Amino acid sequence: MGTDIYGFIECRWDRWLDEDDRSWNKAADLSDLYNGRSYAAFGALFGVRDTGDFLPLADLRGLPADASPESRTAFESWGRDSRGSSWITWAELAAANWDEVANEADGCVHEYRRGAGGAWELYGRNSSLTRFAELSGINDPRVLYRAGLSYPEGTEWPDGDRVFRIARLTRKQAVPDSDWGPVWSVMRTLASLHGDEGVRLVVWFG
Repeated sequence: MGTDIYGFIECRWDRWLDEDDRSWNKAADLSDLYNGRSYAAFGALFGVRDTGDFLPLADLRGLPADASPESRTAFESWGRDSRGSSWITWAELAAANWDEVANEADGCVHEYRRGAGGAWELYGRNSSLTRFAELSGINDPRVLYRAGLSYPEGTEWPDGDRVFRIARLTRKQAVPDSDWGPVWSVMRTLASLHGDEGVRLVVWFG
C-alpha cells in the first residue's frame, strides 16, 4: 500500500506580540503546492519509507503541541490510519546541507544526460525503463525497478547522449525543486514577514 503526505504550512506573527499571543495559524494547504509521492523525499525530510539513505531533517517528531486548529483537526480525522506526523521550520530547511550525499546507492537506476556545459546531469530516477531493460538485459520487473540493489555502485550502461548509472543521490536530488519548489517559495515569502522560526511545515502520512 502506498504512502501519501498531507499537511499545512503554518505561520506565527512574532512582531509586537506577547509570547502568549503568538499562536500558529494555517497559511496554505500542502496539497495545493505539492502533489507527488516521492519516498526518497519523504525519507530525506521526515524519515518515512526510504529511511536508509539520509539522516532525516525532522524524523517523525509528531504533531506540534501548539499546532493550528486546522492541522490538529485534519490530523486527528485520520485516527489509526495515520502513519505518523512531523514538522519542520523554514529556519531548519534554510540551514540544511542540500549537497549532502546519501549514505548508500539509490535503489533506482539514474538516467543522466548532457547539460549545457557538457557535464552529465541527473535526468530522472527509474526513467526510460524500457530502454534501460534493453541495455541491461533485465527481464524481472522486481529487479528492474530496484536495480541499485542488484548492481554495484558505479555500474554504467552508456546509451549515446545519455548514460544509466547506479549512483547515490544528493539531498537536493532526493527533494528536487521541480517537486518542492512551490512549497519552499511560499515558506520563504512568509518567512520574510514572520521570520525563519515563525514559519513551519506540519505534515502527516496516510
